[in-house]
Amino acid sequence: MIEMHKVSKWYGKSRVLSDCSMSIASGEVVVICGPSGSGKSTLVKSVNGLEPVQSGQIVVNGVDVTAGSASLTRLRAKVGMVFQHFELFPHLTVRRNLMLAQMNVLGRGRDEAADRSRALLRRVGLGEHEDKYPAQLSGGQQQRVAIARALSMDPVAMLFDEPTSALDPEMVSEVLDVMSTLAREGMTMMCVTHEMGFARRVADRIVFMDRGEIVEDGARDAFFERPRSERAREFLSRILH
Repeated sequence: MIEMHKVSKWYGKSRVLSDCSMSIASGEVVVICGPSGSGKSTLVKSVNGLEPVQSGQIVVNGVDVTAGSASLTRLRAKVGMVFQHFELFPHLTVRRNLMLAQMNVLGRGRDEAADRSRALLRRVGLGEHEDKYPAQLSGGQQQRVAIARALSMDPVAMLFDEPTSALDPEMVSEVLDVMSTLAREGMTMMCVTHEMGFARRVADRIVFMDRGEIVEDGARDAFFERPRSERAREFLSRILH
């Protein structure tokens, strides 16, 4: 589903990604972790072209993201993205937030888009809030709306960039529960997170990054029980305690 080969990126003279290569199969859940500033968010945003790269190749569902002719609008319609901050339209109701892209990008009629939106809001436990505005919801509820909005486009994969980092601790679990359900249902997921409990419960693989490099890429249990690098062992000893 996702192939990355020797991807590198610079901001000026600062190299933020260095020869990053990885592949994610359809239905696989990959958690990307590492210290702040290690390039995790840049890596996940490069998958749908939100962060252009200077060298290397990224192919998603057969579309070469790094080719000049890549149709990024069409690609982004099929690859859902959930950010740290919810990026909802404050002047639209929750239901209308879900309907807008369905109508404008997928060409769905108003009734079909509304029915699909209601079904997804029920799926994330927010069916009774469809007529509210984002400001009337808690942070956790808004993030669940953002996930439902991404799902409304019928994506082939979902990208998550630290989706719980802006939430109060009490709201984290409700978002992780929705993500865990998606993983169990077979959604292809690439998730940047510091929630190691979630990673240990849901991930098929763990990718550990440091200073723009992929230091480790392996099975979940092996990473937590037998990390190969000293840097990963140090990171786990700090974050797990």
